[in-house]
Amino acid sequence: MEILWAKKALTKNGWQTDVSISIGEDGYIQSVESDRPAEGKRVGILLASPANLHSHAFQRAMAGMSEQRGPVGPNGHDNFWTWRHLMFRFVDQLTPDDNVTIAAYLQMEMLESGFAAVCEFHYLHHQPGGAPYSSIAQMGESIIEAASSSGIGLTLLPVLYEHGGCDGRPLTSGQSRFGNSPDRFARLYEASKNAILQLGSDASIGVAPHSLRAVSQKGLEAAIALDPGQPLHMHIAEQVAEIEEI
Repeated sequence: MEILWAKKALTKNGWQTDVSISIGEDGYIQSVESDRPAEGKRVGILLASPANLHSHAFQRAMAGMSEQRGPVGPNGHDNFWTWRHLMFRFVDQLTPDDNVTIAAYLQMEMLESGFAAVCEFHYLHHQPGGAPYSSIAQMGESIIEAASSSGIGLTLLPVLYEHGGCDGRPLTSGQSRFGNSPDRFARLYEASKNAILQLGSDASIGVAPHSLRAVSQKGLEAAIALDPGQPLHMHIAEQVAEIEEI
C-alpha cells in the first residue's frame, strides 16, 4: 500500500484539506480520507488527472516544420490550408513502425505533463495511395501498441472519411490514406475494437465521423448506428471556409 497525502485535494465532494489517499499494489485508489495527519509522499495541491480529448498523434513529429511562416499558398497567405498541404506531404512518409514510435513518445509527454488518458482521433488508416494494409486496422494497432508501452489510458476513435467536400468530390492524393466507404469503415472499426481488447480497463473505442464536409448523410447515419453507447466524436466547425461550404 502506498500513501499519497495532500494539503488540499479536489475530490468528488469538493475541496478537502489534509487528504490521505491509499493506493493498492494494483495501482488503484483504495480510499480517500480528509483531515488526516501527514504521511507518505506529500504534495501541496492534488487534482484528478485530466484527459486529452482530441489528439492526432502523428502530427507530433511535424513539430518544427510549421511553427513559423513558410511559402504562401495560391491566395497569398500562409494559413491553415498551407499547413494542411505540408501535413499531407508529411503523412505520405509514415510507416506503421514510425507511428508506434511517434505515438509512444507523444503519450509519454502527455503523462509527464499530468494527463492520464487520451482520445486519439485516428484517421491515418491505409498505405500511401490508399490501399489497405493486410490487417485493415494496422495503423490503429500501432496506436494501441504505443499505449501498451506508455501505459496511458486510451480511447481510440477510428475516423470515417469519405470525400473531400460537401459536393462529394474525390479525396485528393494527400487524403488517400484516410478514405473509407461506410462498409469498409465498419470492417476497420470491428478490427480496431478487437485489437483494443489487449489493453486494460482504461481503454475504450468510439466512432468518429470526420466532419460534416467529409462524410455523406448515409455515411454519418451508418457511423452513428455502428456501435451505440460508445463515444461519438467529430469535427463540427474547424474553419470558416468549411462552415460556409456546409
